[in-house]
Amino acid sequence: MSTPNIQTEDILHAFEYRYATKEFDSSKKISDKDINFILKTANLSPSSFGFEPWHFIVVQDQELRELLKPVAWGAPLKLDTASHFVLGLSMKAPMVKHDSEYIMHMMKDVKQLPEDVIEMYSKFYREFQENDFDLDTDKKLFDWSSKQTYIALGNMMTSAALVGIDSCPIEGFHQEKAEALLKEKFGVDTDKYGLSFMVAFGYRKEDPPHAKSRRNFEDIVTWK
Repeated sequence: MSTPNIQTEDILHAFEYRYATKEFDSSKKISDKDINFILKTANLSPSSFGFEPWHFIVVQDQELRELLKPVAWGAPLKLDTASHFVLGLSMKAPMVKHDSEYIMHMMKDVKQLPEDVIEMYSKFYREFQENDFDLDTDKKLFDWSSKQTYIALGNMMTSAALVGIDSCPIEGFHQEKAEALLKEKFGVDTDKYGLSFMVAFGYRKEDPPHAKSRRNFEDIVTWK
């Protein structure tokens, strides 16, 4: 596979262009081709051990969007105006513990690793969970899964910006109430999955009121 011919200036321009869009132009819709491209970058995102502990729900049904509003205080305007609205789910402990059926499925069926490599991988993963990162509670395991799912979130927003599509990540929701809704109305098995974030995609209604502000580059990077 050849090296992508992407100019660094174009990538930086996309980062400068992207901002957390508060309101979208509801008359403009993202094409099927473009939203599938954005979701494919989530699919291709890296994750710890390559175990992909995520699932994404694209909520286009307006009735379901309305149901989300009372449990997501940061989302109502986006739910009304975004072209596409995505829920980022992360796997809970029963799915990602070192001895789970899912982990074995990933190694055996998805990665198609030979038995000796599976044995070695399993040992490393167990050591990682029990000693290296001390992932000894259900909450710690879910937080670890969420870290991986956030990689996919960043890649989706960046890929969207590269093709001129706006986005807004959302953590403004009540997690317990939101997950209860997902279980009741979205068919999500909340014993296996938890809600990590929401993210809206579309086209901005207006440009941001001020230029992007960030700390100085020299304040965030140290060379040794």
